[in-house]
Amino acid sequence: MGEEGTEGTVHLLCLAASSGVPLFCRSSRGGAPARQQLPFSVIGSLNGVHMFGQNLEVQLSSARTEDTTVVWKSFHDSITLIVLSSEEGTSELRLERLLQMVFGAMVLLVGLEELTNIRNIERLKKELRASYRLIDSFLGDSELIGDLTQCVDCVVPPEGSLLQEALAGFTEAVGTAFGCLVVSGRVVAATESWWRLGTPEAVLLPWLVGSLPPQAARDYPVYLPHGSPTVPHRLLTLTLLPGLELCLLCGPRPPLSQLDPQLLDRWWQPVLDLLRACVPLGPRTLPAGFPLHVDILGLLLLHLELKRCLFTVELSGDQEPSPEQRRRLLRSFYTLVTATHFPPEPGAPEEKVEDAVQRTQVPRACYLVSGPEEPGTGWRLVALQLGPRRLLLLLSPQSPTHGLRGLATHTLHALTPLL
Repeated sequence: MGEEGTEGTVHLLCLAASSGVPLFCRSSRGGAPARQQLPFSVIGSLNGVHMFGQNLEVQLSSARTEDTTVVWKSFHDSITLIVLSSEEGTSELRLERLLQMVFGAMVLLVGLEELTNIRNIERLKKELRASYRLIDSFLGDSELIGDLTQCVDCVVPPEGSLLQEALAGFTEAVGTAFGCLVVSGRVVAATESWWRLGTPEAVLLPWLVGSLPPQAARDYPVYLPHGSPTVPHRLLTLTLLPGLELCLLCGPRPPLSQLDPQLLDRWWQPVLDLLRACVPLGPRTLPAGFPLHVDILGLLLLHLELKRCLFTVELSGDQEPSPEQRRRLLRSFYTLVTATHFPPEPGAPEEKVEDAVQRTQVPRACYLVSGPEEPGTGWRLVALQLGPRRLLLLLSPQSPTHGLRGLATHTLHALTPLL
């Protein structure tokens, strides 16, 4: 299994489907933004072969060359997105979900009406610039994984019930039902209405907040790709502590000026110590001192019905591999087991009948060894699914393969109360 994202280039193209006019091109190399642009002749050829297939009622969705994977996807017969990746180990599943997230980001910040009823190409190009920062964060090496899993990245705070009470009281006081606390793009706590937001806005909103430069307060117009794609809402954000933001989703009221310091102090001063304890949770995700086996180098826990996940590679100090490599290994392993081993996730497109028949007996656990083939070497990766929960673990070479399923089962039982 290759490490997804290793020193390759990703090109993302956005075109008007009817005319083939490029709206933007974004690129990354080795996980960092790049200025490299594809020649117009290449862009035209990629769009032309897709349109040729459509004229023959053939849907071209993906193609592979010796070193590059290409995925096409059209949205509302108006926007065509194309992604090319030469990153080692890149899967079609990852690129398909990337395109879904990119279009969701475009709707979030521009609105569906502007994308489906294009009146002025140049104006649309300018409006789409507002989405570049968010889109670039999908192309880079993010510490989050919601773009791939389509689940909300979360952290587990200490005394979460007290934060939940403070959040519910504050949102009621300001007159909105939608509120959450975000640290490093991950949700710490949220109101029931916020958790009922659909996909992809439930993932996109905290990701957007995490991608923006620090600011004391914001009043940001957003569309909800699932819930309100044509009518904008207001996303209000307030920095309670450096790195920890309070987010509110609302209509015309309340005005930002109504969220005065006295109101904030009333609800958040009593839990200030708890808020401070949440700030360093970003990379680790789990509370300090949470008992995990020493061989665990990284984990991904998904609740497929709630569409939430816990993802961390900050568990064992300075051991090899690096945090970046750990994230790549777990992301690649997730795409492998999701595409080939486990049943479709809730909300996925319906299967063909023959696929459903083949999945009458599906695996509940699998593992692989990544690295040298000599005995006692190579990092272990194990996946286990029980009910709505799926756990993926990255383990050190010292962990015996015959004990992987038992370790994963024990870890999943320990983590179950958290998610």
